[in-house]
Amino acid sequence: MKDKVFIDTNIFIYAFLNSSKDKNDYNKHILSKEFLSSFQNNQKIIISTQVCNEYYSALLKHKISDDEIQKSLKELISAVKATPVTQATVLSSFNLKKRYKYSYWDSLILSSALENDCKIIYTEDMKHQQMIEDKVQIINPFK
Repeated sequence: MKDKVFIDTNIFIYAFLNSSKDKNDYNKHILSKEFLSSFQNNQKIIISTQVCNEYYSALLKHKISDDEIQKSLKELISAVKATPVTQATVLSSFNLKKRYKYSYWDSLILSSALENDCKIIYTEDMKHQQMIEDKVQIINPFK
C-alpha cells in the first residue's frame, strides 16, 4: 500500500508506554509496537504538530523525563512526516466537528488527515470504519 495514512497520538503513546500493571494497556502496547513496525518504507505515515503536542503532554503526565520524551519525539518525527496545524486546518475542523459530532481535537485530526490526502486514520478514539467526506476512513487497529 502506497497510500498516505494518518496515525493518531494514542497509538504512539501505547507503543511507548510499557505498563505491565494493566493487562489491557500491556496488550495495546504490544499491538501498537507490532502495528507500527508493520509499515514499510514505501508507506507514508502522516502526523500533525497536534500529535506531537499531545504525545509530549501525555508522556509528561506519565512521569516520563523531559529528556526521554524529547529523544522519543525526535525519533518519531524523523520517521514520519509531521505537518503543521494551520489556520486553514482549524477552520476546516469546525465544519467537520459540526457534521460528524466529534470533539474539536478529533476534528483537527480529521482536518489534518484530509489536508494531507490520507486514505486512512488509525485511532481508537473515533468510530471504526467510518468514512469522512468520502475520502478518509477511520480504522481502529485494536479491533
